[in-house]
Amino acid sequence: GPGPFPGLIDLYGSGGGLVEYRASLLASRGFVTLALAYMAFEDLPAMPEVLELDYFEEAVKFLQKQQQVKDTGIGVLGLSKGADLALSMATFLPGIKAAVSISGSGFNSFIPLRGNGFTVPPHPYDLGRMKISDESGLADFSDVLDDHKDPATWDCRIPLERSLAKFLFLSGLDDKNWKSDLYCRDAIERLQQYGREVEFCSYSGAGHLLEPPYLPLCQASVHKVLGMFVCWGGQWREHAKAQEDAWHKIQAFFWQHL
Repeated sequence: GPGPFPGLIDLYGSGGGLVEYRASLLASRGFVTLALAYMAFEDLPAMPEVLELDYFEEAVKFLQKQQQVKDTGIGVLGLSKGADLALSMATFLPGIKAAVSISGSGFNSFIPLRGNGFTVPPHPYDLGRMKISDESGLADFSDVLDDHKDPATWDCRIPLERSLAKFLFLSGLDDKNWKSDLYCRDAIERLQQYGREVEFCSYSGAGHLLEPPYLPLCQASVHKVLGMFVCWGGQWREHAKAQEDAWHKIQAFFWQHL
């Protein structure tokens, strides 16, 4: 039918490129979905020196102008680096009503984010703490980030408590890329300190790449930007069940709040 339908922006991780299959599936479920590339695509650099908040605001305004999009607010969902960008958009941009963080963090990661008169620095990290498996040759990044409890890292926190949006956090306990469950819980604690209700689901045996259901588990792959074999984690059966459950939760969350 002609709609109007809820509008979503879909962000993938630091591998970059334009990833459209999840957006296509969401569109088939009744959401007008914009898959947004922000690095390593066409004229976008593979590793930008800085990400501009204006770029993401332009995407929100573009989506809002579409006739078939409801005017009740935009939703945004992201995976990995895309997840902290989704949280930043919900915090700093008007018009975002609901945000989903998949295997994300309440800190800005890897690349500075520049807004109007401010810059959120990236969470400090040391690649010297990266572990390479002797057996598989896979890179494990789970210890490269500095301790998030150290006040020296707090200027890279996304001030989620300022946002009026609703939040859903999803993470896997077998995430080998970074400690997404720990970082999600930190963000949730901060929101709860301000009396905010937050939806959260942590999946035992699930890895970093929580995708739509029935896609095969990707335990490891080449990271396009880093050019390294990276371990993502996940156990076959548990990860498959987590993807199915997360997919239902994401849709229900957006239908409820948009």
